[in-house]
Amino acid sequence: MASPVRLALIGDYRADAVAHQAIPLAVDLAAQFLNLDVAAAWLPTPDLTKPSVLNNYDAIWLVPGSPYLHDDGVFMAIRHGREGNLPFLGSCGGFQYAVIEYARNVLGWEDAGHAETDTAGRLVIAPLSCSLVEKTGKIVIQPETRLARLYGKSEIEEGYHCNYGVNDDFVSELKSQSLRISAHDLDGDVRAIELPEHTFFMATLFQSERAALRHELSPMVVELLRVASLRR
Repeated sequence: MASPVRLALIGDYRADAVAHQAIPLAVDLAAQFLNLDVAAAWLPTPDLTKPSVLNNYDAIWLVPGSPYLHDDGVFMAIRHGREGNLPFLGSCGGFQYAVIEYARNVLGWEDAGHAETDTAGRLVIAPLSCSLVEKTGKIVIQPETRLARLYGKSEIEEGYHCNYGVNDDFVSELKSQSLRISAHDLDGDVRAIELPEHTFFMATLFQSERAALRHELSPMVVELLRVASLRR
């Protein structure tokens, strides 16, 4: 009998967080759709003390809930997934931290930071002009991206719970190398990124997992588990 796909849900669980309520449902729906046995485990960020903590997992999902209790552990986990070609999904806070990790360790911006927790340096994550706490919005997906293939359409509508996003001042430099911006909102603000050469590295400011609360699949969660099962 095949061993289960082992999924690390990295984040500091809060029972009152809508996304945290949706995530187990999203995983279960995707596992059923793929006919996979999936063992998902929540990893509190203070437990991320060294990369070997992640050795027994086939995929990483950095879940919403920033600022995290142990940011250094979160950045270590993102880098471990990116450099180790381990399937990685980031949503909401996971998207924000993935952008910062890329800026620091690929672009070499050691001072890249988050306006929620930092006051100096290149604040690549900055306050949104309009809050997206418990809001929904239309998202335009860029053609010929992995995100476009997963959704099979050029425009979607998804839910959010955030006050921060990518700082427009740094967008052109962020996409100057391997990172691809795969979706924007109707005003042109960044809503999703991916690394095309990675086995699966995608992150979205929106929370696709909320689809599970409507008993619908998240295409991104399905693909994360599918790729993890093949890699295993």
